[in-house]
Amino acid sequence: MSSPNPANDTRHDGRCVAVRAPGRLHLGFLDPSATLGRRFGSLGLVIDGLETAVELRAAATAQAVAAAGIDRAELDRAASHLASLQRAAGLDAPLQLHLAAALPAHAGFGSGTQLALAVGRAFCAWHGLDWPTERIARLLGRGTRSGIGIAGFDRGGLLLDGGPGADGSPAPLVARIEPPPDWRVLLILDGAERGLSGSDEKQAIAALPAFGREHAAAVCHEVLMRVLPGAAGGDFAAFSAGIAAVQKLVGGHFAPAQGGRLYASAAVQRACDWLAATRGLATGQTSWGPTGFALLPSKAEADAAAGALQASGVCAATLALRIVAARSRGASITHRAAGTPAPSS
Repeated sequence: MSSPNPANDTRHDGRCVAVRAPGRLHLGFLDPSATLGRRFGSLGLVIDGLETAVELRAAATAQAVAAAGIDRAELDRAASHLASLQRAAGLDAPLQLHLAAALPAHAGFGSGTQLALAVGRAFCAWHGLDWPTERIARLLGRGTRSGIGIAGFDRGGLLLDGGPGADGSPAPLVARIEPPPDWRVLLILDGAERGLSGSDEKQAIAALPAFGREHAAAVCHEVLMRVLPGAAGGDFAAFSAGIAAVQKLVGGHFAPAQGGRLYASAAVQRACDWLAATRGLATGQTSWGPTGFALLPSKAEADAAAGALQASGVCAATLALRIVAARSRGASITHRAAGTPAPSS
């Protein structure tokens, strides 16, 4: 594919491309053991308030820099993605990669996929490459089990994918819904724990017992007849009851990899159990955690629940609470003058 040669192209001088990619909650798999021949299938929700932000600009020599407080491993990963993209495109003009913000790593927000796609989309925008997000994901090794990170990057919303094909083809998006804007999610983050990822995640999945067909059928029933119609019709009770049921079924399956618990973090589990028992909330864990969540129908009720939890005495010192809304749009991509503050997403 032909494209401008940045080494001889001065149109980008003094400019930068900025991409801001939102986090997502992974709410459960439909069929981890492929009882009908197609494995996984994922339910997810894109959220506001947590994001990865990258910027690309021209440079005399290639360099990667990060904002204060960002883990060096995340910057190295971003730089590796950029190098892979340059090799694939045959474009090696030096660029400065600035990692301005990063989703918490290994916390259940899809940080790895969003970082890869943010760098990939910034690279394509800089060079005028019309690569679909699926191509970027495959090139950078993302989306092998779940498609919600890819679809969420592009479109946001409540998402359901059909699981990757047996030939390794990306998981197709089978449903997308915009939840009511008033609904909120109370996140319970544990800075002392990290969720499984990489080879540890693969080994944990391989060691799990089979997810029975009756359990997969129950998950699909909850998703199809309560979660999706609840979100589409603004029926919070149906939506939250469906999510709670899915979390119990799927969490039970993955519990052997989490010390026999439904949650990776014992502190998060105590907080979620308290919210469920005392306030009747639907709670769960996103992906491998350790982040837990509770669903609320309004910001006022989310504020009240967070305040009650903080006053309860069950909220460990390692925990942080955050209230977020569903996000019905994907990543933002902007071209701006270098040194100009990035717009909020």
